[in-house]
Amino acid sequence: QVQLVESGGGLVQAGGSLRLSCVASGRTFSSYAMGWFRQAPGKEREFVTTISGSGSYIRYGDSVKGRFTISRDNAKNTVFLQMNSLKPEDTAVYYCAASTTPTSTISRYDKWGQGTQVTVSS
Repeated sequence: QVQLVESGGGLVQAGGSLRLSCVASGRTFSSYAMGWFRQAPGKEREFVTTISGSGSYIRYGDSVKGRFTISRDNAKNTVFLQMNSLKPEDTAVYYCAASTTPTSTISRYDKWGQGTQVTVSS
C-alpha cells in the first residue's frame, strides 16, 4: 500500500518560487503515475499536473503551463513540483496523488497525501 507525504509548502511573495516534494512509501513507486492537484478555499480540487511512472509523459493544467514543472526520482520514491512565477491565485492546498495512469481525472487517483499549504502574497 502506497502512502504519500507532501512537504515544501509555505508563504511566498508573488513572482517567487517554491518546490514541493512528495515522498511515497512502498517498493512499487515507479509503477505509479503521479499527479499534483490543488484546492483553494471554497473551490473544487483542480488538476495541476501529472507524470507517468517512467517520467516520459507529462501533462499540465492550463493555469500552470510554462510556470510549473513536475519531475520524479524513482530511486528516491519522490515526485517534485517546481513552481515559478507564483501568483496569488496559486494559493491553495497542494496534494500529490497516485494512479495507475497519468490523467487529469481526479477519480482515477486512489492514493492521496495529506496536502501542503501554499500561500502567495501580492
